[in-house]
Amino acid sequence: MREKIIAGNWKMNLTVSQSVKLASEIAASLKEDMKTKVVIAPTYLATAAVAEVIKKSSIYLAVQDIDPNNDGAYTGKISISMVKDLGVSHIIIGHSEQREHYRETDENVNLKLKNIIDAGLSPILCIGETLSQRENREIQNVLTKQLVGAYRGLPQSLAVRTVIAYEPVWAIGTGVTATDEQAQETIKLVRSTVSSLYDQETADKVSILYGGSMKPANAGGLLTMRDIDGGLIGGASLDAKSFLEIIKTAEQ
Repeated sequence: MREKIIAGNWKMNLTVSQSVKLASEIAASLKEDMKTKVVIAPTYLATAAVAEVIKKSSIYLAVQDIDPNNDGAYTGKISISMVKDLGVSHIIIGHSEQREHYRETDENVNLKLKNIIDAGLSPILCIGETLSQRENREIQNVLTKQLVGAYRGLPQSLAVRTVIAYEPVWAIGTGVTATDEQAQETIKLVRSTVSSLYDQETADKVSILYGGSMKPANAGGLLTMRDIDGGLIGGASLDAKSFLEIIKTAEQ
């Protein structure tokens, strides 16, 4: 049985006090016996404060990226051991914004993924295609390249501990969402690719989320698709009511 996961990526939004307020509102409304795993990823600056707020709740804490090095002369960077010490359980890697704006490579994602797992944490691996790549029918090649690069050298026993977030780049923050059928078709392709890298049993255990303008209005359709195990939520996760509505939909 794959985990159902709703993760909120707050990106570069909210001050520390605003983050604490939002986390408090979410935590206060969640039940303890939920079947859906709820994850939130505030900014680095707010991580410690948010950790205190949610430590007695069922919410899991994530950060939005990490440096692959554990320590050393890397000015301005944050290591896995630092965030683990704060209670972080999940780390987002490979996000399209990191790939586009900060030249994130598949090789770097691979190193981060391995180090995150070695530390006993869970990577949320983001993959996705641009609009031009979709229109040119390059989806399979693009996603396969990203998956092969990310999982290179990772044994099957550890691959099952990863989470994948499929995020069509053309749908992130645009208000445009893939149709239920488009999302299902592509995520089915992703699962098939994981199966070809390992085996079907592994592919059936890996949770695959949809990201890209998921909100209360479209979450119902997306979350009923057979291969979609949850969502990596951007804008809608910044509003407690909207985020909680998506979680409620996942629970149903």
